[in-house]
Amino acid sequence: MGNRFQVKDRFADGAQYIDGQLRSGTSGQSHTVVNPATGEEVLTYELASAADVDEAVAAAKRAFPAWSAATPGERSDALHRLAAVLAEQAEDFAYAESLQCGKPIKLSTEFDVPGTIDNTAFFAGAARHLQGQAAAEYSGDHTSYVRREAIGVVGSIAPWNYPLQMAAWKILPAIAAGNTIVLKPAELTPLTSLMFAQAAKEAGLPDGVVNIVTGAGREAGEHLVGHPDVVMTSFTGSTAVGKRVAEIATATVKRLHLELGGKAPFLVFDDADLEAAAHGAVAASLINTGQDCTAATRAYVQRPLHDAFVARVAELMETVRLGDPFDPATDLGPLVSHAQRDRVAGFVERARGYATVVTGGEVPGGELAEGAYYRPTLVSGAAQDSEVVQSEIFGPVLVVLPFDTDDEGIELANDTPYGLAASAWSRDVYRAGRATREIKAGCVWVNDHIPIISEMPHGGYKASGFGKDMSAYSFEEYTQVKHVMYDNTAVAAKDWHRTIFGDRI
Repeated sequence: MGNRFQVKDRFADGAQYIDGQLRSGTSGQSHTVVNPATGEEVLTYELASAADVDEAVAAAKRAFPAWSAATPGERSDALHRLAAVLAEQAEDFAYAESLQCGKPIKLSTEFDVPGTIDNTAFFAGAARHLQGQAAAEYSGDHTSYVRREAIGVVGSIAPWNYPLQMAAWKILPAIAAGNTIVLKPAELTPLTSLMFAQAAKEAGLPDGVVNIVTGAGREAGEHLVGHPDVVMTSFTGSTAVGKRVAEIATATVKRLHLELGGKAPFLVFDDADLEAAAHGAVAASLINTGQDCTAATRAYVQRPLHDAFVARVAELMETVRLGDPFDPATDLGPLVSHAQRDRVAGFVERARGYATVVTGGEVPGGELAEGAYYRPTLVSGAAQDSEVVQSEIFGPVLVVLPFDTDDEGIELANDTPYGLAASAWSRDVYRAGRATREIKAGCVWVNDHIPIISEMPHGGYKASGFGKDMSAYSFEEYTQVKHVMYDNTAVAAKDWHRTIFGDRI
């Protein structure tokens, strides 16, 4: 990784980034970022208070008039410079992301960081394409057109599983559209969000456009969502917390974007390529140690392929290499914390009472014992209504269930409260096409599961939330649509006035 920077030196001034400066929080409470691979302290910092949130929102409010008045070209240029700064610092970002999350360095280097750079480059281009409807005379006597305008100060909350990418997904569409933002990252993983804000300043974005407050959800997070000067909030996290965010936002009549939990089905028809499906299932269930709301969690396999699929997935899972996240050969790192590891283990232990743990289902010993590691786990024989099938586990656990008819497979795929992502595996274009139409999810892959691209939207159905990250569709969340209408007649007494007073002319 070259010369790694020292985190404690980098953030010696604190873990709040307000109006272009790092500073310490004022809540009187501290939090420690822990390397989940070793349990060692990475950084202890002071959490943000409500007063810190107020200052960050005030800074964003001050910056809004000038930033929203900048031309699309000026905002585009700034984001192109930001993409260049991120590319120059890619190694540092990858190091920090793996350090705080336990991600294998190959995932940070080849997925998280380049994905963020690409997303930044995409929004640099998209900033020039904020267009309304073409001008026309829809009434005959007036010319109408639609403006898209920035909405103001955005207050967003990002999760701990993809700290860098989620910070970018929140910040980029907001500022590309001319808004300013206050982002609250998860307390567990603030490093790369802070670095992203610092990179924005290096790229020449004005102070106050991007602000970071790192605090507890109940104090800093709820205060940010309910702040009277925040006009919109975007939250990614659990459905339970999303409901609380919605309550607070609704009370203050804010715009709201929610990307919540998932329980993605992986639907394998009996004509599928078994080897492709097995490899896909292992990759899609274990990405980011399973801490991904789009990860494959429920594999429904048509009965003729079921047993062979279970055997092959188990065989492949047993080849997955757990180890030091900074070893390029490591496939699977720890979960984000020991608490999360224990939560995942609890699901599996309870499942032993009603299902079969085919492989995994244990905490490794030896040199990995100090970290929050958990072996890749495959469960079969669970009932559709069981906890392990219905609840979001958020760990390296895949459950496999059989189905008989195509109707049954699609029905089972839809049989959870969630609807974020899904995949269908078949060589039959009509069969796959039916699955893409009938599965209720914001993204349905065919013969693959997980790839995302900046040009396409990401968001869910049902309890997985509403609104979109990425793509031009995200601007729907971050812009105000205004209808402007000009009279073209120069007539003082118009014919329609008679419906209010007077007689027809």
